Amino acid sequence: MNWPSVLDRRPFRENSFPSKLHDEQVAAILGCALGITFTVCFATGLYSHLAQNPPSWFELPSRPAGLYRVTQGLHVATGIASIPLLAAKLWTVYPKLFSWPPFESAAHLIARISLLPLIGGGLFMLFTGLANINLWYPWQFNFPVTHYWAAWLTMGALVVHIGAKFTTTRRVLSRKVSASAVPSAVDAVDAVDRRRFLATVFGTSALLTLFTVGQTFAPLRKLALLAPRRPDVGPQGFPVNRTARTAGVVETSQASDYRLTVTGRVRNELSLGLDELRALRQHSAVLPIACVEGWSTTQRWTGVRVRDLLAMAGASPDAEVRVESLQQHRSYRTSDLNPWQAHDPDTLLALLVNGEPLALDHGYPLRLIGPNRPGVMQTKWVTRLVVQ
Repeated sequence: MNWPSVLDRRPFRENSFPSKLHDEQVAAILGCALGITFTVCFATGLYSHLAQNPPSWFELPSRPAGLYRVTQGLHVATGIASIPLLAAKLWTVYPKLFSWPPFESAAHLIARISLLPLIGGGLFMLFTGLANINLWYPWQFNFPVTHYWAAWLTMGALVVHIGAKFTTTRRVLSRKVSASAVPSAVDAVDAVDRRRFLATVFGTSALLTLFTVGQTFAPLRKLALLAPRRPDVGPQGFPVNRTARTAGVVETSQASDYRLTVTGRVRNELSLGLDELRALRQHSAVLPIACVEGWSTTQRWTGVRVRDLLAMAGASPDAEVRVESLQQHRSYRTSDLNPWQAHDPDTLLALLVNGEPLALDHGYPLRLIGPNRPGVMQTKWVTRLVVQ
């Protein structure tokens, strides 16, 4: 096959879609912006992964209480902001993707090779991330695992690409017109066009962020016109991701013989009904629920401190706890509390929210709520604490 002749056909010709915006300086500016948004998105996503799947060397702190809310809000916001930036970057460099010969030096070859996982990974990450925040899963693979490893592949390719293009990018961004040079009228018009293009791209990115970030940043809530979830809509005034019917707990959660048990490495196992739980000392805390889809909301929760229950059962002061739900199937039916979280004064098994009994879809009769935890780990329909 004669590759040069194939690449000379539309849309693969190097001079396809000609535009003066196919400019090195424009590409470098967009590349720097993408480097920032991708890095922030990766770092905050890595924190979320560690929070949900902590390795032996990592323990999620319980303070600051709203830390996960901030990091996950940044994760989703920078991901959304990256969409127009990546589209504009690909448009700007489009002719160079099909240039011939394919490489001119070793550094150029490395940069070209890194484009496949970089572009493919970037598009994959943004598409699957956007689908996830809209709770749309047109695939069979495990989203968290695939998204996590694709992020490492994409960022690895980004690091390689930055290294290969660093000299060129620095030269282009530091380019200055000499004092003796007088720009022509054509050059001046081209410069205006480039500025308008960049202003349009960055403005679009900013508007997308402005019209979605209100799902987690309360002062901008009224502007959250494009947010897939509104944090003030749902039973008792905030959203539900998994309903009691979906979890299969409609009957068991309302059964008259409901009991909470505290078992495991304790001196005295506990088995408490709802009336007994209500008779215990109650504590209230204002805490956020911050979900991986990017929305968050703050509510006032009232219930029994986990650490009080552990003390009643005679658990160790540094005990870890597995929290189990009445839900029998699907993911996140259990979650773990490390010692910091289990003994934090605001980690509760909540009976009330804003002074009202929990709605069934919010975890009635009992749900876990604690500071600085992903929403998927705020286990609903709690039936058992297993001390470890």
